[in-house]
Amino acid sequence: MEITRKNFLIGVGGLGALSLALAACGGSPDSSDTGDGKIEGAGKTLTVLFSTKPQYPEEQKAWFAKTAEDFKTLTGATVQWETFPTANDEMTRIQTSVVSGTGPDVYGLGTTFTPTAFSTGAFVKLGDDEWKKVGGKDKFVPATLGISGPDEDNLIGIPFVSRPFVMAYNTELLAKAGIDKPATTWDEFAEHGKKMTSGDEYGLAVAYKDNFDPWKFIWGMSIQAGNPIIDGKTVRLDDPTVTKAFEAYFGWITKDKSVDPSAVGWGNAQAVAAFAAGKAGYLPMTSPLSIPTLDKSEVKGKYKYALLPMVPPGETTRPSNGVEAASILSGDNLVVADYSPNKDLAFAFVKMITDTEAQSNYYKIFGEVPTNVEAAKALESDPLVAPALDAAAKSVATPFSGAWGDVQLALTNVAVQTIPDLSAGAVSAASLAERLKDSQSKAQAALDRAK
Repeated sequence: MEITRKNFLIGVGGLGALSLALAACGGSPDSSDTGDGKIEGAGKTLTVLFSTKPQYPEEQKAWFAKTAEDFKTLTGATVQWETFPTANDEMTRIQTSVVSGTGPDVYGLGTTFTPTAFSTGAFVKLGDDEWKKVGGKDKFVPATLGISGPDEDNLIGIPFVSRPFVMAYNTELLAKAGIDKPATTWDEFAEHGKKMTSGDEYGLAVAYKDNFDPWKFIWGMSIQAGNPIIDGKTVRLDDPTVTKAFEAYFGWITKDKSVDPSAVGWGNAQAVAAFAAGKAGYLPMTSPLSIPTLDKSEVKGKYKYALLPMVPPGETTRPSNGVEAASILSGDNLVVADYSPNKDLAFAFVKMITDTEAQSNYYKIFGEVPTNVEAAKALESDPLVAPALDAAAKSVATPFSGAWGDVQLALTNVAVQTIPDLSAGAVSAASLAERLKDSQSKAQAALDRAK
């Protein structure tokens, strides 16, 4: 797994970029700490990079403004927000900042991109002093630290929110179709989808054009079938388990016809909207992030969450070498750039947005599960959220490899390249095989560079 910053930079920008980065990343010393425990940031600007929330654009805009205002009151510093909308943009921002040695002070990264960030060597490793600055490591739910670094002595990621994936189901539509409980296998899930499809109601709401969702289905089905995707020094995207996973995933719309044909062009927000309108029985690969929307919709009081199926396509029980993976270990980590001249301010910002009250408020606005122990504990008595907490306990981390970001994008690109075929109503075995072959080659090359 060991990948040096030099190797990473050679991969993305060449030796000339390496020299530039090493010269630029030193930064001036942080002088924000006044010595009395307070951080003085008057006249300074802290740049923070976060992903956009297409489901809640106005709410996020308001949260940005309020958080910046609170930080200004706390430290006197100004927060400058930057955003990225897609996983490709997320990867690009990491790469360009590392190459230039400049960029955001704080990054809010999806957990699966933390290995990529770690591999660069460009982010602060968290020692006792850093953990103290954010309120202590024991402030965070232990499980959320599972993808903060390769081991306990090499952590860079401070958990911000947990996003365990589950599926929402419409209790009325399941009952109408004679289904007494949610599916526990992917084959059963497909059968339920067909049973609930009638007229303008579809069994499944799936976002085939989403920038983040498709690969998670494939990873989950594959690891449940015993394929870890990265096996030591080998990428296994050309494995039969991956083919079968894509066939099942694409088959819901092309063969079963249990997904609205418009879903070929949907992002996650559109899938949530269809479910919220009462037009779908299952909304897979969602999280409590959907609660604020659903509780203001036609399905308020008519939906629940359940674990995603954990038996791979074509099987009635999970194979002996399969992994009980309810979800990826998902959420957002906060990392502080080593080149930042404002590290004390950065850690003060991280502390502020991971304190109990801030985390509880964030959950109320966006439905994302807190990583703060006290804030998370307050949700345990909520039966609606209980399946998500169960999914969190059964979550499995994606491989902690500097190549994982490329592997993830390779899986996503197979789905993206297949959109025209989905629109036409069929995906040929030959086309899928060719795309997986190409993705295998690119992903293996990324893993070879990372070794």
